[in-house]
Amino acid sequence: MSRHGKNYRIAAAQIEGNELRAPKEAIDLLKQYASARFDETFELHMRMGVDPRHADQMVRGVVVMPRGTGKTVRILVFADGDAVEIAKEAGADYVGLDDVIAQIQGGWVDFDMAIAVPSAMGKVGRLGKVLGPRGLMPSPKSGTIVQPGEIKRVIEEARKGRVEYRVDKTANIHIAFGRRSFETDALLENLGAAVDSVMRNKPSTSKGTYIRKAFLTTTMSPSVRVDVNALAAIRTLA
Repeated sequence: MSRHGKNYRIAAAQIEGNELRAPKEAIDLLKQYASARFDETFELHMRMGVDPRHADQMVRGVVVMPRGTGKTVRILVFADGDAVEIAKEAGADYVGLDDVIAQIQGGWVDFDMAIAVPSAMGKVGRLGKVLGPRGLMPSPKSGTIVQPGEIKRVIEEARKGRVEYRVDKTANIHIAFGRRSFETDALLENLGAAVDSVMRNKPSTSKGTYIRKAFLTTTMSPSVRVDVNALAAIRTLA
């Protein structure tokens, strides 16, 4: 029995997995064969030429998509003192510390991003085993541990389309950069910003080919292999 539905098989038959395509061609092709009833997410997947076992070859960063992500982001701020009112005024969906920590320890994780002020991290740190695997733990490297005066900026960036990424244990990077409903030009601009960020975060210890392979896909579609040189060329759109 086939593992994929009819629409997927039709799309796969039209997309040759190893044929290198320009980014715009790949996006247009995926839009043409997208058949899900919901607004699918466009994703960039890259095979990197780094060894993630070494700390000095980790690739990690944040990119603010110039055309947004099309996703509603629920933001939690761990705060105490004056930072509580600052976070509320900045538009955080949830704000608190001891009470929120208790909720999370009870199983509540209905948020997409967590920010914390430094003074709260002594208590927030105990949530590492819960939030860490979900990518929700505030950290300096992701820019989510900030002084009270920076809370508003980080929340605004998140609303505009702030996306975090990091190379995984298999040396791959995965970045969502828009929705099927976006115009092709908007998707290209977001894609250019994502690639630019990854290139800017190239470790100084990385030798040889940095991005070995790249693919574009949507939530329910086959993947389309993209020419890495053509992908790097659209960085000017960022």
